Amino acid sequence: MKTPLPTTIRRATTDDAAAFARIMGDEAVLANLMQLPHTSEELWKTRLADMLAPGKTDLQIVAERAAGAAADATPARVVGLAGLHPVGVAMRRRHVMSVGIAVAPEAQGLGVGQRLMQALCDYADRWAQVLRMELQVYADNARAIALYESVGFVREGLHRGYALRDGAYVDSLSMARMHPNPPRIAA
Repeated sequence: MKTPLPTTIRRATTDDAAAFARIMGDEAVLANLMQLPHTSEELWKTRLADMLAPGKTDLQIVAERAAGAAADATPARVVGLAGLHPVGVAMRRRHVMSVGIAVAPEAQGLGVGQRLMQALCDYADRWAQVLRMELQVYADNARAIALYESVGFVREGLHRGYALRDGAYVDSLSMARMHPNPPRIAA
């Protein structure tokens, strides 16, 4: 890995919709997501507003590159995003959340994904009563698989022809991470 990119992790707001559209719409990023092309700022504004609504349990975070020093005056810029999302409303699966993550091409390999995944795991383990985090990843996405394994995810199964990507059916892996030390009440 190259020198880590200094970033701040914070909760996403509807003002980040343009950054979501930019990152998720980038062809290099889209190739590894299970999203559709031609995303828009308005679509993301609506999705983010829904996730932020009272009573929602989603956590959507962003990694923001710090603004540059006065000499270069680089503005702060969102370079990655990640989320924890309920898998549904079933009472017996409330302890499970699904994970999604995307990192802008210019920030890949600079520790942004690692920081985002660590933040999600910390939130899940310490605050959100999450026992199990799960995700789907394209089976040929070695970089993402290595990232997930580095924070405790394990491979649970291979899904043949799971999703259509750029005109071809591709396989995916199911991966999950169990809380490393689930809370218990003292005896």
